[in-house]
Amino acid sequence: MTDTWTLLHNPRCSKSRAALELLQAHGIEADVVRYLDTPLDADALRTLLRRLDIAPRGLLRTGEDAYREFGLADEALDDEALIAAMAAHPKLIERPILVRGEHAVIGRPTERLLELLG
Repeated sequence: MTDTWTLLHNPRCSKSRAALELLQAHGIEADVVRYLDTPLDADALRTLLRRLDIAPRGLLRTGEDAYREFGLADEALDDEALIAAMAAHPKLIERPILVRGEHAVIGRPTERLLELLG
């Protein structure tokens, strides 16, 4: 069985570009998904969150204008509301994210991606 690697990537993000370089330096050819061009739907986000083993709030980019605009800091918002916001506005999703099988890691810092190499 071969491992399948997927990198959720934004080429305009320096951390995301560094993640791609790190993978290439380790001889890993990942399927690169430009998630801003091909957004994840709510089901895919739920699967990703399970693989990351985090709650939806942990995947949000709190510095984005949309985070403030949609009031996503409101603790009363449930997980489904946060997932819906990320599905509708993929810029809200933290990046880069490396997926290997049933596991995933957010590459902040980039070296965290190495956790999936073992």
